[in-house]
Amino acid sequence: MPINRFHRLLAGSAMLSLALSGCAGGSSGPQLPPASFVAMQEGPGEDYMIGPLDELTIFVWRNPELGAKVQVRPDGRITTPLITDMPAVGKTPKMLADDITLQLSQYIQDPLVSVIVNKFAGTYSQQVRVIGATGKPASLPYRANMTLLDAMIAVGGLSEYAAGNRAKLIRFDKETGKQAEYGLRLGDLLKRGDSKANVMLMPGDVIIIPESQF
Repeated sequence: MPINRFHRLLAGSAMLSLALSGCAGGSSGPQLPPASFVAMQEGPGEDYMIGPLDELTIFVWRNPELGAKVQVRPDGRITTPLITDMPAVGKTPKMLADDITLQLSQYIQDPLVSVIVNKFAGTYSQQVRVIGATGKPASLPYRANMTLLDAMIAVGGLSEYAAGNRAKLIRFDKETGKQAEYGLRLGDLLKRGDSKANVMLMPGDVIIIPESQF
């Protein structure tokens, strides 16, 4: 084989290898610190904000007829005995209980009100969204100590053609008012069990999973 032709074939093979590695390739952008598969120390998350379609139990001590089990309407309000169209979305259960207490004070003396969230969806700012090449794209209610692995289990993992190591996480930074973008290694996490690829999630995170080009 002529030397020049051999060199051309060698160069072509090298370029093909680079192309394939780029398609399979690793994540780009800054990386988040790894999280444990199981939290070393469980703790409370941020105060839960009531969202549309949440199901609530409202209890009024010594006045059970004034309590109710209600679902937050899509417009963000609830209606209970003696109270009509009370805004609920964006409040913590304690804040909503205080507002109901204030309204009931017009009718009964010193009401004691508690609000329990039975089923929750969360406000949009508290949901974790997983979109792209996954088993079932979804918006997931955030919970304390939630990790990337938890979210991927909830959406059924990666699809057949997912480029997991090119996935990205979009996070809004409240302090700067800007979005930050981080690289994820979902292929390493789910297919190789690499614990260092597991990261902590925050309310409002968006996980984007592209498809492989091959």
